[in-house]
Amino acid sequence: QVQLVESGGGSVQAGGSLRLSCTASGGLYGNFCMGWFRQAPGKEREGVVTSDSNNKTDYADSVKGRFTVSKDNAKNTLYLQMNDLKPEDTAMYYCAAGAGGRTFLPASYNNWGQGTQVTVSS
Repeated sequence: QVQLVESGGGSVQAGGSLRLSCTASGGLYGNFCMGWFRQAPGKEREGVVTSDSNNKTDYADSVKGRFTVSKDNAKNTLYLQMNDLKPEDTAMYYCAAGAGGRTFLPASYNNWGQGTQVTVSS
């Protein structure tokens, strides 16, 4: 059973930066994909970025050029560097892992972290 633990959320002003971390334990074997999702109050969970075991990535249009995903395989950690944050980025951010390939469909991921809150004020 894979466990994912996120950290790094917080409150910043618009234009600021945050770096989220997601550490996986329990082992990710074979072809897998990890991703960051976010969910704002009253809205559906949406994909932010996905990254597969070949380090191919897809970004949501709303974050392209501002967010960057990276991995430290030795630490089993996925990072999300978020720059030029906007109030509309305010949400709970979740790390996810699954074997369904790069997709923004939450149902394709069967391992989820508990989430970390990001709040951006104007």
